[in-house]
Amino acid sequence: MKKALKIIGAIVVVFLFIVAGLAVYVKYFLPNVGPAPEITAIPTPDRMARGDYLANHVTVCIDCHSARDWNKFSGPIIPGSFGKGGEKFDQTMGFPGEYYAPNITPAGIGDWTDGEIFRAITTGVRKNGKPIFPVMPHDFYRLLDEEDIKAIIVYIRSLPPIENKARESRSDFPMNFLINTIPSKAALSPRPSSSNTLKYGEYLVTAASCKACHTPFDKGKFNEAFAFAGGRSFPMPAGLLTSSNITPDRETGIGAWTKSMFIEKFSFYRDSARANEPVNILKEYNTIMPWIMYSGMSDEDLGAIYDYLQSLPPVKHGIEKFAAHPRKG
Repeated sequence: MKKALKIIGAIVVVFLFIVAGLAVYVKYFLPNVGPAPEITAIPTPDRMARGDYLANHVTVCIDCHSARDWNKFSGPIIPGSFGKGGEKFDQTMGFPGEYYAPNITPAGIGDWTDGEIFRAITTGVRKNGKPIFPVMPHDFYRLLDEEDIKAIIVYIRSLPPIENKARESRSDFPMNFLINTIPSKAALSPRPSSSNTLKYGEYLVTAASCKACHTPFDKGKFNEAFAFAGGRSFPMPAGLLTSSNITPDRETGIGAWTKSMFIEKFSFYRDSARANEPVNILKEYNTIMPWIMYSGMSDEDLGAIYDYLQSLPPVKHGIEKFAAHPRKG
């Protein structure tokens, strides 16, 4: 009996030693995506224009890294706040911690090399080697064209510097360990020709991270069975917002939409009056969907996105877009 207990005790000790070793490895030796590349994103007019277009209308970097006016529909960017950071993403939104968008103006990352910015965007690893939780969708950006990433770098380098120190992000247990395993090396791919609308549309959908918001998300994971079928919820002051089903299911998705209907849904917000529609944030429906920013996409790009979404498997998934909080009294 004593011998058996000793054997069991030894097994437990070995097991604990292995677990402790793995914890130390994950905590202090990961992420391991390699050093920042030695690159220079040389500013050119074409890169500046492309980076402006991407950062403001497709990848919408400026969306999360700026302040938004929630007293207006879709929370347009507050002038003078472009890139200053500070937006909070926390447990109330399904995240395993508190994450803050950093300042990406030259006042925030002016001492970063182009390679360090490139690595952060495409792998999720900061200048100091620490991981970035994929509230910034680096798991999608890692698949983009190298030239598009360089264009974004050129554009954000041009932002007026704003002195603003965002709070440090922190992960809850066990994500404070697991976050180190999330970053992965970039798997860049060339941007497809716009003539190949399905591949080009897929590229734009990846760049815009549509899947991230339009897929149910819980405990740090997406429910792949409902990819693009909506169901991710976001608390708003007036109620609970839930993302829409954008698969081609005719009853619960966008299967009955024509391409012109899809494009019009976005281009509607190109009108300055519609882009500044006042909303009582405490009582009325509002959305985190940056319609005003996405409205700046070209009709050709929006059409390619439509073509790709229509090629997805239809998923029947009825969504209640907004559930208002019960009124008191």
